[in-house]
Amino acid sequence: MLLVYGDIRSGNCLKVRWLLGALRRDYRWVETDVMSGATRSAAFLALNPFGQVPLLVLEDGRSLAQSNAIILYLGEGTAFIPVDDYERARMLEWLFWEQYSHEPYIAVARFQRVFAGKSADEIEPRLIVRGQAALTRMEQELSGNRWLADGQAATLADLALVAYTRVAHEGGFDLDPFPAIRDWIRRTESSFEIPSLG
Repeated sequence: MLLVYGDIRSGNCLKVRWLLGALRRDYRWVETDVMSGATRSAAFLALNPFGQVPLLVLEDGRSLAQSNAIILYLGEGTAFIPVDDYERARMLEWLFWEQYSHEPYIAVARFQRVFAGKSADEIEPRLIVRGQAALTRMEQELSGNRWLADGQAATLADLALVAYTRVAHEGGFDLDPFPAIRDWIRRTESSFEIPSLG
């Protein structure tokens, strides 16, 4: 059986959990509290020298780290990865963008507010400016398309980006000015059978 080490509070970990659920794959979840130093233990580092979750351990014992690498591995041959080479590359474009231009701002602001207990005034302004820019870019794309990479169907790009976008408000980002994003969140939750936040 697949083994997934993850922290349920992490959007990066939830991507893996949600995809496994949508694909009806059997797996065992090992809750791994990143705040307690569990990912820095010798036992964990022997499995994953990156010292991060999520971590997927395959049936044969091989392990795979990094959320987007994991979902790409699990998503191969499914409807969530486009068959067309160009559409697949577009999906990858959004996956790379998510880790470089979205997650470092939206997720980090959320972490600082929710888990580090910082007030809004203590958050580095650059995080908010760049997070707003990321949301604006998504709103532009979704104003003319139902999905991020493929206008016709949800892909792993949508799964990857919904993880932290749906909780952006926890980091101080107001989604009210982004109606296309709000509609897309509902569509993506439905496509991947993700429980709605409300």
